[in-house]
Formats: sequence, C-alpha cells, structure tokens
Amino acid sequence: MFGFLKSNRKEEGGGWGARLKQGLQRTREVLNTDLTELFSRHPKIDEALYEELETLLITSDVGVAATGHIMAALRARAKADRLADAQQLRAALKAVLYDLIAPLEVPLEISDQKPFVIMMVGVNGTGKTTSIGKLAKYCQASGLSVLLAAGDTFRAAAREQLAVWGERNNVAVISQRSGDSAAVIFDAVQAARARSADVLIADTAGRLPTQLHLMEEIRKVKRVIDRALPGAPHEIMLVLDANTGQNALAQLKAFDDALGLTGLIMTKLDGTAKGGVIAAIAHARSALAKDRPIPLRFIGVGEGMDDLQPFDARAFVDALFD
Repeated sequence: MFGFLKSNRKEEGGGWGARLKQGLQRTREVLNTDLTELFSRHPKIDEALYEELETLLITSDVGVAATGHIMAALRARAKADRLADAQQLRAALKAVLYDLIAPLEVPLEISDQKPFVIMMVGVNGTGKTTSIGKLAKYCQASGLSVLLAAGDTFRAAAREQLAVWGERNNVAVISQRSGDSAAVIFDAVQAARARSADVLIADTAGRLPTQLHLMEEIRKVKRVIDRALPGAPHEIMLVLDANTGQNALAQLKAFDDALGLTGLIMTKLDGTAKGGVIAAIAHARSALAKDRPIPLRFIGVGEGMDDLQPFDARAFVDALFD
C-alpha cells in the first residue's frame, strides 16, 4: 500500500485554517452573525428560537431534509442535557453538525496497484479539470508519479486546460485530437503501465445527469478502463460545485446510480458558496438507505495550486463556528 493521502497543509500564520474560514465566509456570516443576533433575541431556549434556527439552517443550503434531522437531534440533545441557555444550544448545534458530517471524512487511499486509476466525473463548470491539476500536484507532493488522460474529447478547451496543468506540474498528458473518450483513456492506461506510473487521473466529458445517452457513454468509459486494466478504475470521483446548492444532491444520485461513486470533491468554497450543502450530502446518504456514505475526499477553497486539501470534518465545523 502507498497508504492514505494526507494533508500537506502548513498551519503557520493561520495557513489552511485561515483559508478555510475565508472560503466558508458566507456560511460563517449566517451561522455566526445571524446566530449571535438570534441568541441575543432569545437568550433562553424556546419554540420561537427553534423555529428561527431552522430557517437559518435552510438558508445556509443545509436543505430541508438535513435541517429536519439536525433539529430533531438538537432537540433531543437539549432535552437529555437539560439545556436552557441559547449559548449552550450553540455548542450543541456544533456537536450535532459534526456528528452528521464526520462519516464523510475518509482520506483517499492509493493502493499498490500500478497504475492506480482515478476516473473524474461531473457536469461542465464544476471545476473538474482544475481539480485534476490540483490533485496531480497533491499526489506528487505525496511522492507519487502521475500521468493524466485528457478524456474530455467533447471540449477542445478541456484538453488545452489539462495540458496547461500538465506543464505546471511537469506531468505528461495523454490526449488525441480525434477519437472518443474511452479510446483516449484506454491508450492512457497502456501508457501508464508502460511508464510504471503510480497514478493515472482520467478526465471525462462533463454532462448533465438528464442527458441519458451521454451518461451511457460514461458507463462505457468505465467498462473500457476495466478492460484495459481489470479492477480499474479504482476510484470514481465526482466533482461538485458548492455554489449549486441542493442541485448537488441530484448530481450525486445520478452519477452514483450510473457509475457507483467512491469519492467526492467539493470545489469553489471561495467566499460565495454556502457550505451547508455538505451537511445535506451527509444526510442524503443515510436517507437513501446506503450503508456507506460516499466520502468527501477533498475540498477546494481557492484558485491556488495548494487550495485542494483532504476534507477534515472537525476543521470544517470549527471554521463555521469559531
């Protein structure tokens, strides 16, 4: 085993923690400013406080279903601990939110299968190709050799963008000016085996979950990868844009039904997104009666090369509240 990809962030001078707080600025404004105002109006726990808190969570993109779960857990905790003061409820809310999202924190594990194939999927505009470049850099920082496959053959700009990331990271990119996505990635698998690359990250064409014929094409890509390297892809990662809010849940379900996702990347937590959608994703997995949550492998909080880091549930909740 190569082991888990762990954070290589540096904490001095605020570092990653400060960037995370900046990325969650909009949600922090709701959960800090508005909560402070709410608790000042309702210093004691009562039904009016609960109702206003429920509204705040929904407007933070937590969503109706996940908010219902959080409120039920919060009421139960308040009753069991005999809480009476609103500030105590704030601490209880933080604990309930952590309990909900903690199962999403599962680092990406790179096995000793060479190449370890990561298939990247998502709709156009989520930051998929950019995430591939950042993930390549992250793997390199963990001592792994990387090869990229420009499998988004529907957009010439995607191939060019990936080539730029390859140059920045000094990583080879396998691409074709013609041919379908499956053919490009098949060739990339062969190239990765020949070069003994540790990791192959394969881009695929962005598509809407409602485009059924295109979803079938991406299933074909998965089958071709398995044909080229039995057992691959070893990771199927969906890239979600935090700005899409509850629409992220529909994307997650559609791609999971089609491919069987193994991981997620949440991008664009850059000061405008409402990070509460992560709570909605955590709740959706249990609501769909799936024993395993789909891990949130990485979150992105900026445009910098190092602004993609493993999801840390405790750091995330602390950034929201502290």
